[in-house]
Amino acid sequence: MVVLLACTAAGNVLAADGATGVSPALDRMSLSLGAVRADTSFQLGVSTPSGRYETPSYEGERVTIPRVRADFLLGHSQGVSLDYYRYDKSYSSNLNGSTTLNGQPLSGTAALAADARLEIGQVAYRWWMGQGADVVGLGLGAAYYRATVGGTVTGSVAGISNSGADGFERSTFAPLLELGWRHAFTPATRMFVEASGVKKNGGSLNGHIYTATIGAEWFPVENIGIVADYGVSRISLTRDLGREDSAQLNLRLHGPSVYVKMRF
Repeated sequence: MVVLLACTAAGNVLAADGATGVSPALDRMSLSLGAVRADTSFQLGVSTPSGRYETPSYEGERVTIPRVRADFLLGHSQGVSLDYYRYDKSYSSNLNGSTTLNGQPLSGTAALAADARLEIGQVAYRWWMGQGADVVGLGLGAAYYRATVGGTVTGSVAGISNSGADGFERSTFAPLLELGWRHAFTPATRMFVEASGVKKNGGSLNGHIYTATIGAEWFPVENIGIVADYGVSRISLTRDLGREDSAQLNLRLHGPSVYVKMRF
């Protein structure tokens, strides 16, 4: 009986919220502060005076990435979404001969020393469809990203020692597409699924960033809650200044995130 009364009360609140025109799965305004705890996979390709070096995929250690998100509703079913995070990591590893120079494997032990920094800021205008406990969203916008990469690879080919170093710092804008689904179990408990894609062809910095996330929200008090999710991001960026001058960064991030969310 107690469970039945609780479910009935929650349903009445959800219906009341729906009657106002705003889904209980959405907030008028919210700000989330937290971090992503991610496992990383790193691969680097650089063109140097010695030739073209390609490293294998290097499994890096787990890193903590700070992240800030904000959402604003404009009316009942449209709004603006903002997202910013920064990845900053140094790599140093023996590559055990699996690195190539102009397609030929480096003999002996190759060594990689690299620094990678990636800043990503996104803004999207969202349309939400549905006024009950479930809403589906579509977002269109732009992403700004700045990549800074520097790396040195050393090894030997045919008994001759070789080393190469390269680096770049570039920034650009690219179109952004977002898809999302949100569900409110009660006014204090929700779940969500999100996916986004950024892709840019041409220019001195091009590539793609794809992200998928599933998570849940819980508000122990009305305006402050906890968000936990698990996400996967695939990042591939290329600095292209001509056939003889290019560098590529491939990065994969996957792991849980935790945020403190304030809603107004």
